[in-house]
Amino acid sequence: MAARDYGEYGGITRALELVGERWAMLIVRDLLVGPRRYGELAAGLHRIPTNILATRLKELQAAGIIRRAPHSRVIVYELTPYGRELEPVVLALGAWGFKAMGDPREQQVITPDSMTMDLRTAFRPQVALELPSTAYSARLGAAELLIRVDGSALDVTRGDGPVDLAFVAGPGIHRLISGELSPDRAISTGAVEVLHGPGELLDRFASTFHLAA
Repeated sequence: MAARDYGEYGGITRALELVGERWAMLIVRDLLVGPRRYGELAAGLHRIPTNILATRLKELQAAGIIRRAPHSRVIVYELTPYGRELEPVVLALGAWGFKAMGDPREQQVITPDSMTMDLRTAFRPQVALELPSTAYSARLGAAELLIRVDGSALDVTRGDGPVDLAFVAGPGIHRLISGELSPDRAISTGAVEVLHGPGELLDRFASTFHLAA
């Protein structure tokens, strides 16, 4: 495997040799959402050069982090059990990076998989356990997600379905999740637009998904 060699012997050093190359952790992030075909990975990581994607996939396969597998007559990439052990690392890294996000830079986008993992990072199962089951339809930039919260269980998928609250938001959704914007303020300023259902349910959303900035 053509990994970077730091010349040190240690766990963190070895981890960075395996997943520290550019784009590697974002490939892992997207595969934590679910198996992906090569074209789906390329579309979700819209700035990745095709040669870099091919190289990273080969490196991650060689390390035993991902594998190719048949799925519905096509070949997909999926995480191995060893690769799935990275999930708490990715969630912790997302929570840490959330504190330094600031406003989006020009041409930065929200992808469905990145937003799915942001929601999984911000999810508060202990709070959700005390709240009624709720389904949300959220159009967040280019990401259209169906978010179902049932007790301490969270399910985020793409697609449509019956929901209690449907809303549209851009990058301002991160200001709601951080608590910088209250739900009422998010609606009144246009950071969040309610399409269907009582706006009061946005309070429940903000309680269920929260990360301190």
